[in-house]
Amino acid sequence: MSRIGRMPITVPAGVDVKIADNQVTVKGPKGELCQQFSKELGIALQDGVITVTRPSDDKKHRSLHGLTRTLIHNMIEGVVNGYSKTLEIDGVGYRAAKQGKNLVMNLGFSHQVIVPETDEISIEVPQPNQIVVKGIDKQKVGQFAAEIREKRLPEPYKGKGIHYLGEHIIRKEGKAGKGKK
Repeated sequence: MSRIGRMPITVPAGVDVKIADNQVTVKGPKGELCQQFSKELGIALQDGVITVTRPSDDKKHRSLHGLTRTLIHNMIEGVVNGYSKTLEIDGVGYRAAKQGKNLVMNLGFSHQVIVPETDEISIEVPQPNQIVVKGIDKQKVGQFAAEIREKRLPEPYKGKGIHYLGEHIIRKEGKAGKGKK
């Protein structure tokens, strides 16, 4: 059995979970998330504990088992605490600012890069070289942060660009000096 899939999920106080035809709706203090899961798996809620079961040990069922349990756990975690990703900007003259609901970045281009905030995702700029992406859906937060990072990927020689907080950028050696043959 899947070690992750068989772990029960405890539903914290203040969170309302509804399961109908393998469609799980989670409502909490930060918002509401809804997702449809495979009909082949069994999802049950009893006494504030959610369990996910699988019908057989087929490869497909085994792979869906842990995935389904993790997605449901992430939904509950999102409506209770929310998720955030922090991005850092490195480079001379590279900076970000928040103007209304837009993130405005100077990234060394001849124009400013503008990224609008969405309904599910909020953006904060605590410092000119730091961007915090927040939301309740883990996948959407990660995707939005990846799209911002894509605007100016970190280059391998000086490390200039946008990278995640704590991300290690593998550096390349520059040109070799004179005199080598």
